[in-house]
Amino acid sequence: CTLKVKLKYLYMKKIKLMVTNLFLGLLLNTNAQTIDQLKVDWPNLNRFRNENTKLLANGIPKNAVVFIGNSITEGWVNMHPDFFKKNNYINRGIGGQTTPQILLRFKQDVVALHPKTVVILAGTNDIAGNTGPSTLEMIEDNLSSMAEIAKENNIKVVLCSVLPVYDYPWKSGLEPAQKIINLNKWIKDYANKNGHIYCDYFTPMADEKNGLKTNLGNDGVHPNLDGYNMMEPIIQKAIKESFTK
Repeated sequence: CTLKVKLKYLYMKKIKLMVTNLFLGLLLNTNAQTIDQLKVDWPNLNRFRNENTKLLANGIPKNAVVFIGNSITEGWVNMHPDFFKKNNYINRGIGGQTTPQILLRFKQDVVALHPKTVVILAGTNDIAGNTGPSTLEMIEDNLSSMAEIAKENNIKVVLCSVLPVYDYPWKSGLEPAQKIINLNKWIKDYANKNGHIYCDYFTPMADEKNGLKTNLGNDGVHPNLDGYNMMEPIIQKAIKESFTK
């Protein structure tokens, strides 16, 4: 009997040690993952942190407008910087970003700058799955959240249509054209119902396949200078309208 008790005790001690080691292993692994995640600035909050600080120190121009979005917005200021400089437009586009990333930096890169109007152009990278699978409803939730935050802070909102895409060169076969059409319909309806301005880039830039016209871009997704030249009067009209809302 004593031997059985002793064996049972040793067995339970061994089991306890195994469980403890397993728990510690999981804990250490979780901590390591958490530390690695903290090292990664997923929404890229650091991208414009210094620029925002300098801008606030020097004073925000009257009737300033912030453009926030992805590479299409970022590429715009790189290709035609004078358009932004002469109009007091502030560019806060970051290439590759999806709407959840943009939403996370919206207060820092838009609200904190106290613009008159924000121009929101985003969603195509969500459809491309840049940060994982995304439904249209998820994109719509993020866009509406940005618009609501802006409205609560007395910032006028211009919601832009997603530009036409027939196929993504970095992720072929997703057939995005109809998804973009459906998303744009929602954006237009949401803007009209909530007192925002809808800016339609899609209609004049789409070809017969609902992709980007070849003369307006080089890769079927991003505008070239001719593409941006077409977009500029369209957005300026929308911004002007937002000022009188």
